[in-house]
Amino acid sequence: MKTKKIYLGADHAGFKLKEAIKKYFDQKKITYQDLGNYKFQPDDDYPDLAKKVAKKINKNNLGILICGSGQGMVMTANKFKNVRAALGYSIKAAGISRQDNDSNLLCLAGWFLTKKQALKIIEVWLNTSFSNLARHKRRVRKIN
Repeated sequence: MKTKKIYLGADHAGFKLKEAIKKYFDQKKITYQDLGNYKFQPDDDYPDLAKKVAKKINKNNLGILICGSGQGMVMTANKFKNVRAALGYSIKAAGISRQDNDSNLLCLAGWFLTKKQALKIIEVWLNTSFSNLARHKRRVRKIN
């Protein structure tokens, strides 16, 4: 993985999973920064956390956001410049989002993924490179 840093964010529905991801990253010596929430807050709003992470995304950084369904984080994050957020609902979907779409922000569903499923999705997402095929480069340019 060539990434300098991974930014993490989660609302109340993703908080527990975010904490598990941090432990996994610590074990694997993966560089990350937690942008919140730092403690469980049942009344928080996912757009606030998505904004914090999305603003950090650039060619050298990636992000992972977790809310209940993952959908709200995807919708919010994709409003920011340079962000190509993808919903990691499966291992294959996460890999393809990197390979074909050069996704740089992975959104996960805290309500629907087990810790084991989420960590496998993250592992594949982090270790999949953009294909650089002409058709995919053209499509990503159009997204941007």
